[in-house]
Amino acid sequence: MIRSHVLICGGTGCTSSGSPAIRAHLEKELEAKGLSDEIKVVQTGCFGLCALGPIMIVYPEGTFYSRVTEADVTEIVEEHLLKGRVVDRLVYNEPAAGSGKHEVASLSDTGFYKTQKRVALRNCGVINPEDIEEYIGVDGYQALGTVLTSMRPEEVIDLMKRSGLRGRGGAGFPTGLKWEFAAKNVSDEKYVICNADEGDPGAFMDRSVLEGDPHAVLEAIAIAGYAIGAHHGYIYVRAEYPIAVKRLQIAIRQAREYGLLGKNIFDSGFDFDIDIRLGAGAFVCGEETALITSIEGNRGEPKNKPPFPANKGLFGKPTIINNVETLANIPQIIVKGPEWFASMGTESSKGTKVFALGGKIVNTGLVEIPMGTTLREIIYDIGGGIPGGKAFKAAQTGGPSGGCIPAKHLDTPIDYENLKAIGSMMGSGGLIVMDEDNCMVDIARFFLEFTVDESCGKCVPCRIGTRRLLELLDKIIAGNGTLEDIDKMEELCYYIQKNALCALGQTAPNPVLSTLKYFRDEYEAHVVEKRCPAGVCKKLLRYEIDPDKCKGCTACARKCPVGAIEGKVREAHVIDKAKCIKCGACMETCKFGAISKK
Repeated sequence: MIRSHVLICGGTGCTSSGSPAIRAHLEKELEAKGLSDEIKVVQTGCFGLCALGPIMIVYPEGTFYSRVTEADVTEIVEEHLLKGRVVDRLVYNEPAAGSGKHEVASLSDTGFYKTQKRVALRNCGVINPEDIEEYIGVDGYQALGTVLTSMRPEEVIDLMKRSGLRGRGGAGFPTGLKWEFAAKNVSDEKYVICNADEGDPGAFMDRSVLEGDPHAVLEAIAIAGYAIGAHHGYIYVRAEYPIAVKRLQIAIRQAREYGLLGKNIFDSGFDFDIDIRLGAGAFVCGEETALITSIEGNRGEPKNKPPFPANKGLFGKPTIINNVETLANIPQIIVKGPEWFASMGTESSKGTKVFALGGKIVNTGLVEIPMGTTLREIIYDIGGGIPGGKAFKAAQTGGPSGGCIPAKHLDTPIDYENLKAIGSMMGSGGLIVMDEDNCMVDIARFFLEFTVDESCGKCVPCRIGTRRLLELLDKIIAGNGTLEDIDKMEELCYYIQKNALCALGQTAPNPVLSTLKYFRDEYEAHVVEKRCPAGVCKKLLRYEIDPDKCKGCTACARKCPVGAIEGKVREAHVIDKAKCIKCGACMETCKFGAISKK
């Protein structure tokens, strides 16, 4: 009889930190102690608190162990699993509200989880994603059974429209309406595609769903196929996601064995099957027409629209494309009803949204919150705030296609329309936090450089325009820019937005435009004062020694690789600006805080 379950995160983050070795060692220790029949070890998907991995949770107590190492396993088995004594040093604890003291908290009671509402992530960190019976045990495939045995395709589409679900891949197009367009097109064949080509820097939402709950995605694809009259689906997933690919392969094989994919599913007469196609990591293939072109075996380049994929998509047939998170919501909408889903969120943006929190944030990880939650709540209540007591400066949403949101908009409720109104966008859900030490000109350059590298080159505005834009940014960062360059850059941004072929090019200027809008003073400081206010842009840095603080210990002079620091022992030193290569070694070496960068 099983008396305890030990859940170990098997997501990419914890896997890279050694969770497979921890699991193997745990199973070996349990066998050696004769506990294998009493304690079940379960590999799960991502729990969300990636900064605390590897994570291990022991049920029924709910004891939450964080940053577990292989060396800790023997103690956990001896103390907790054998003697019933919790290993306090490994238990996650956080400051209790208002007390200033740290208290042990269960996973669900942590500040990170309290205000979350998990729908797309409901099974991540709960079930073994490689066991179809565990998915079935949490109402898995119930939605597909309901749809195939008691609903007509048009009823399914109507239900999706009433739920208010919008595409979570970035554009926010109503899912039910997209399905309706494809359903109305008469064709001998139609297709459903899951877009799992997640390419935004810092984004790992779709990967985590595929790793933690692959059957939910398969079930939703089959439901979509029934609704529009398709009999075949494809999951386009990047090859850089080996764990996700492996678990999808296992899930598809299991679903076929259980008769949940293939011929005559649920004895309904409905046939449907799914195949995987691996992407080579091209960011542009996240755009639906480029993705379709890639599946067809051609170079991933976008096409003019119309016609839209719902009319003429894969192999020239009507096709719907939904991203992973969109699909992960669908089984629960069927089971719990459209009103349940529509009761969450805002008037125009229903349900929840998954965000990948990264950058200057205490709790790096994956969160799912109701639409309408403010940025302040996400960053401070869930994310734990900015490390080191630093001041929040901006948050980038939507990846390279999005914009930077300044502190004055921290209390803006997050939904599709509000983010667009303040110069950003929802995107797939990457949320990168920046503090006072970030240079916003440098941030704009970082995202634009990514877009330039990922441009397919098919259209001139994107191929040439973004490169010219990057050259102007490089010029400003080097201290060679002019005020006219800033104006020229802004004009070029609007030209690219209006004339690029696809969304990659049309949204590429967003990081530049949003930083120009909210942080223009930083651009002007680079141009007029030849100074980077954040002290980031290397060519504009100046290292100086405060003679009142310098003790003349010579440590900085000895550390300088180019001999740019001069001075006698016990006398204030000076830096030769002509020789200085601005490596920062002197500042790191000084124990008296006498060296600063400006």
